[in-house]
Amino acid sequence: MTTQDGDRKNLIESLLRTAKLLAPGQSLTCRQFAGDGSDRQFFRCVIGGDKSFVIIFPSETLPEAIAEAKSSFAIGSHLYAMGLPVPKPYAIDKETGTLIFADLGNILLYDAAGAGANQAIKISLYRQALKSLAALQIKGREGFNPDWCWDTRHYDQEMMLERESHYFSREFCQGYMSLVIPAGLENDFLKLAARISEEPADYLMHRDFQARNLLIVDGRPWIIDFQGARFGPLGYDLASLLNDPYMDLAADIRHDLREYYITCVSSYITIDPGKFMAGYYHIALQRNLQVLGAYAYLTLARGKSFFEPYIRPAARNLVNILTRKLPDNYPELQRVSHEIYDKLEGNHSA
Repeated sequence: MTTQDGDRKNLIESLLRTAKLLAPGQSLTCRQFAGDGSDRQFFRCVIGGDKSFVIIFPSETLPEAIAEAKSSFAIGSHLYAMGLPVPKPYAIDKETGTLIFADLGNILLYDAAGAGANQAIKISLYRQALKSLAALQIKGREGFNPDWCWDTRHYDQEMMLERESHYFSREFCQGYMSLVIPAGLENDFLKLAARISEEPADYLMHRDFQARNLLIVDGRPWIIDFQGARFGPLGYDLASLLNDPYMDLAADIRHDLREYYITCVSSYITIDPGKFMAGYYHIALQRNLQVLGAYAYLTLARGKSFFEPYIRPAARNLVNILTRKLPDNYPELQRVSHEIYDKLEGNHSA
């Protein structure tokens, strides 16, 4: 065991004792497991052979890592107190940002509803996830303190442009695809951000609500990785789940699930389905740009090859949204999307 490993074990033991989860003389075993895109470090710790907890050490590369950890604890505590399906936060070491959460196991929606899954079970899991999403977005905003947000308080035009659209053009188009960016693309980015800003944005937004951030416990989805929550529009998290390249849902299933989601939201607030859907595809397009930028960055800069196979379905989603749902709205982006997909298909065929 390295000195760092020993220091971590001592910190884990100390934190568990402070939280009154580890008593003198009880056995403790800890095993590290991998996260996805995050470079936080995760440990599953078992006390006395039967009580299990997840310990999260903050990123060593993110300057605001401790602030992120504090957000995770504060937001998680709020959502848990509201009765939402999130793991119970037990403790945080404010000096190091080390967290203790309840252990919900390791069965993701990605696993339970993936290839070969029973269709009825798959639809049931998605419907449950959407019901919980509506509750998180509307019930979860009650008493939510934006001071808990470590990153930004709101999903706004600046964030769309700098953290999603420009991320897409820089990391994916230039970095991954080696494309020359046309000057007119920025106009489409500005137009897209302005259109999304017309949508009501006072709902609680997870910002990464997808199949690998939902754990299945006793046949029910539970929500994790909520540390990036902030205020934003309803459609973003819905698009994140239904257009998730990990799962590549069929168009008819997406349609039925969107209808079910609107029903779930309607149990809390009055919603005009036509107006909601008019904005939804613009939001779905914006999310798709973020996804492609992230997959390219994680593949090339972080060496995480897991993400690369999902670039092609994400590019296909991009073409479908622009061609079938938003024809002529964003001409330069549409042209670039076809260039991307043709190039990816050519590389794949080769």
